[in-house]
Amino acid sequence: MSDLNRDPLLPPAEPALDTNAAVFAGGAAAPRRELPPDLRVPWGWIDLLWFLLFAVISSMVMAWLVELASMAILHAPMPNLRDGDSLSPSVLVISQALWSAVALLYLYTVVRLRSAEPFWRTIGWRGLPGESDARGAVAMRFAGGGAVLALVVSVLGRFSGENGELPIEKLFDSRLSVVMLMGLGILVEPLVEETIFRGFLYPLLARQFGVPVGIVVTGLVFGLMHAAQLWGGWMQIALLIGVGMVLTWVRARTGTVAASYFVHLGYNSLLFLGFVIATGGLRHFAPGT
Repeated sequence: MSDLNRDPLLPPAEPALDTNAAVFAGGAAAPRRELPPDLRVPWGWIDLLWFLLFAVISSMVMAWLVELASMAILHAPMPNLRDGDSLSPSVLVISQALWSAVALLYLYTVVRLRSAEPFWRTIGWRGLPGESDARGAVAMRFAGGGAVLALVVSVLGRFSGENGELPIEKLFDSRLSVVMLMGLGILVEPLVEETIFRGFLYPLLARQFGVPVGIVVTGLVFGLMHAAQLWGGWMQIALLIGVGMVLTWVRARTGTVAASYFVHLGYNSLLFLGFVIATGGLRHFAPGT
């Protein structure tokens, strides 16, 4: 394939694979075309389906276990650990953090069973573009881009014209729940979500349907996976789908999950910083909190 015909979104490809002999997990043969290194993954669609099943079951089990543990440690009855029909913010955050660790362990096991290569590199975590001695500055630029993206999304969200409380707003009603959410949203979620969506899901879509479709579908799935938290805020859901597409575009353009991770990190950090400033350093909450 000549450079003139190569998709400009794709990083430079290595020499062509012997695709006649290459068969990925799940029984799907590799397409007869050159694949860039970041799309040559050893898992397939069957592995993705198993992961989805695992994700649904394990998330329910984890929430149940955290509820039981909270009852045993705090000697609190079940109703005290719930906010109406939903789990309390603390139980939700703790169960989500534990599920994130379990999900990474599951992916680690799948990748190690499929390949002898290092886990992080195989799942898309490669070096940032640029000279090695300038990687810190490159990371800061990606994080700064994420912060700008958060500002744009926040401004657009204010013009949505939608009223009413979103489900996620219930998690921001106390200092404890906000601090826990900040830890989850800055230290955990960018790492785990980028590994799952841009590391595990995107390569399957891109190698099967092409990079543009991979970007759009991965972003769509990313936004819809957060829809329950924003239910009723349709503009916010649409904006989050757009954020997912931007993150995936960064991943596709650079060939590494590390780039989209720093954008995601900057995005989440700016959103939480804005909330801290708006509440006077988490001092001014609604009465009763």
